[in-house]
Amino acid sequence: MSATPTPPPTAPADVVTDAATAAAHKDSLIEYPSRFPVKVMGVMADGFVHALTAIAQEFDPSFDASTIELRPSAKGNYIGVTLTITATSREQLDGMYRALAANPMVKVVL
Repeated sequence: MSATPTPPPTAPADVVTDAATAAAHKDSLIEYPSRFPVKVMGVMADGFVHALTAIAQEFDPSFDASTIELRPSAKGNYIGVTLTITATSREQLDGMYRALAANPMVKVVL
């Protein structure tokens, strides 16, 4: 008489998701939520800082535009912008980096 093995019990979907989220947070060097500076270098142009502010507010509704730091280049052709957001997840940061990099005025996102 051969016994068929009993399959292991499966966890509910929300438990699996929570475990996956916990594992992703454990692998991250960033502790969420935390204040996180995003540095952007781009062309000195009208509307550039406003466009970056809109992206920051899209990904962090509590973003405070008064915390923006600006550093113009020596010749005034480029500007460095630091946006300090409240990072809540890796997915949020990845999405924001993608949105910033997609802006044609942006040259570098760090």
